[in-house]
Amino acid sequence: MPDPRDVILDMDAGIDDAIAVLYLASRPGTTIAAAGSVHGNTPAALAAGNLRRVLALAGLPGVPVALGAARPLVRPAQFAPEVHGDDGLGNTVDGPAPGADTGESAPEQLVRLARADPGRYDVLATGPLTNLAIALALEPGLPALIRSVTAMGGAAHASGNMTALAEANMWHDPDAARLVFEAPWPVTMVGLDVTMRTMLDEEALARLAAGTSARARFATAILRHYLDFYQLISGRRACPLHDPTAAAVLADPELVVESYLADVDVACSDDARGTTVVDRRAGGRPVEIRREPAVRIVTAVDVPRFVERLLGALLV
Repeated sequence: MPDPRDVILDMDAGIDDAIAVLYLASRPGTTIAAAGSVHGNTPAALAAGNLRRVLALAGLPGVPVALGAARPLVRPAQFAPEVHGDDGLGNTVDGPAPGADTGESAPEQLVRLARADPGRYDVLATGPLTNLAIALALEPGLPALIRSVTAMGGAAHASGNMTALAEANMWHDPDAARLVFEAPWPVTMVGLDVTMRTMLDEEALARLAAGTSARARFATAILRHYLDFYQLISGRRACPLHDPTAAAVLADPELVVESYLADVDVACSDDARGTTVVDRRAGGRPVEIRREPAVRIVTAVDVPRFVERLLGALLV
């Protein structure tokens, strides 16, 4: 069994974020301790409500949810209703989310928890990294207080999905991402190199659609909009598992088949905005690593095992 994990979620709470929460909630030894919303797939206020809604469905209504950054550090906010729906959950939301936000900002919550129990918490960031960058400004010693950061975003070998070069989370706030990757904490990057090859295919989706649990019905409903978007791209009614793959890398590290260490830089200029730059001159691996600790870049996971675990989480 993996080491116990106390996880702080940092999410823009779209469709794949929701699936990631349900996966994490099912994993032995993994505790979701707190959550923060951020702009990205949807506005931060909507994302906070979506987090409360999904956590309640997962049987975790007591997890505190803090409202996070409404916009990038230096740029206007942009959202993705074409991918996630106007409500972030595939246009399925009916009525207000249960509960209320904590009244504390997501960066403040992260800093407070880290200071109170150094080395306890792992952060799973599946949206733009604005909250983490603000938290670093609030507490420059934060990297020594956090056990690890797992971030869904970037691409070392693959093309981008927001532009030809940039992955969406990095593109939304490259200035924040650069600060997070430069900070001296253990960061694992789960980017398009692995998530675009970790698919929920037609057979898996049929099994999910046949499920009768509340989680299965919810996942099937929200995924319809997501699948419509990806069908336009690939011609298949199948979708990549971006954020759930990052959740699996954190909760079930034995699923990682291939990874390597490297420095990661993030381009902030408009012509290459959000591009994650990784030295690949030595046979696809860096010639020299300058930073300590280096970023761990995941490039392959055991897809069949992961999909079976994901379906197991959603069908119960």
